[in-house]
Formats: sequence, structure tokens, C-alpha cells
Amino acid sequence: MRDAAIIFRREMGAYFHSPIAYIFIIVFLLLTSGFYTNGFFLAGVADMRDFFGTLPLYLLFFIPALTMRLWAEDQRLGTFELLMTLPMRPSSIVLGKYLASLVFFCLALAGTLTIPITVAWIGDPDPGAVICGYFGSVLLGGLFLSVGIFISGLFKDQIAAFVLALLACSLFVLAGTPFFVAILDGWIPGLGSVLSKSFAVSSHFEGIQRGVIGFDDVVFFVSISVVFLVLNTYSLESRKY
Repeated sequence: MRDAAIIFRREMGAYFHSPIAYIFIIVFLLLTSGFYTNGFFLAGVADMRDFFGTLPLYLLFFIPALTMRLWAEDQRLGTFELLMTLPMRPSSIVLGKYLASLVFFCLALAGTLTIPITVAWIGDPDPGAVICGYFGSVLLGGLFLSVGIFISGLFKDQIAAFVLALLACSLFVLAGTPFFVAILDGWIPGLGSVLSKSFAVSSHFEGIQRGVIGFDDVVFFVSISVVFLVLNTYSLESRKY
């Protein structure tokens, strides 16, 4: 854990010693809070279902933008080889980078806490649903971050890492849509239904969003996140020797 803590501090410093962190947080808050607030006053309903319902769409773009530099920039600047020669296990390096990006994402998400405060001041929202919604958002963000970090490790170019991470995360969202399921079932009968049950984040996220935290939902997000982190570790180990 000591090695992971060193990498964690390095990555957090890289975020806040450049305009990246501030630009990301400002744009993220403007879009998520701005669009929700506009719809909130038009609908006149004191809950946050619309906020959490549209959040996955924003994360599809913001998470790949957050992770595209994590490995790609090291490879571009030539510091990747230096990291690989340090007396650290690749798993510690991956964990440090992942935790730094997850904490940064949580900080950006915490900036939206003004929304439930405002909603509670105006109306009477269900606090349990709000807390579960934020918990589910962290799980969803953690899954997308693990996918983005893995893909970033495969490319030197940040744009390529962004586009591929965007497509990969989109598949997890599209897997739960009837249109996507119908197309795949038309090609190979049953394929769309199997992928929807196995990889669709929508059904698991919607359950938590409604205020019901199921054990299987938490296991779904955590297990897939762990799988991509392990894949990232194996990818680094294969390039280290």
C-alpha cells in the first residue's frame, strides 16, 4: 500500500498542478447541475431522479477525458519506462492511479451536493434515494474509470485512448437498451439478451437510483472494475519484461 500511496500522491499532484482538474470540474458542474436545474424548475418535482438518470450519459464523455492521460501521457513523455523500472509492483502502480482518479471524480461529484441541498430547501425529497443515487454514481464512475485506465495503457495517443474508452463505456450502457438487444438478437438469437443480463449497467444503476441497494448490484460494479484493473496489471507486467 505504501507504493500505491506514492503513485496516488503523484497523480493527484498532476491533476491539480495543471488546468485539467479545474476545467474538468467546472465543465462537469455546469453541464450536470445546469441542465438539471433548468429541468427541475420546469417540471416542478422535488426529486433527483432526472439528475441521476442522465448522469451516465455525462460520464460517458467525462470519464474517458479523465483517464485518457493516465498511461498515455506517461508513454508520450517517456516516463512509462521509468515507472516500470521502479521497485514497485505493477498492481501497486495501477491501484495508485485508479484511486487518484476515483478520488478526483468523487471531488467533482461532491460539487453537485448543492443540488440536493437546494431541492431539500424547496421540497421534501427522499433522502434515502438521494444517498443511494450518489452511491450508485460512485460505483458507476469507478467501473468506467477502470475501463478507461485499462484502455489508456494500450495507447500512446490520448485521443485514441479517449475514443476507445468512450466506445467501451458506451457498450456497457447500450447493452441494456431494447434497440441494441433487438439488433444483436437478430444477428445471433439470444446474444443481445445474454449481454444485457451480463454487462448492462442500466438495470443495476436504476435499482440503486430508486433507493434499493442490492448485493448483486454492488457485486456487478465492483467485480467488473476489478477485472479491468487486473487486466491493466497483466498488460503492464507483460511489457515490463
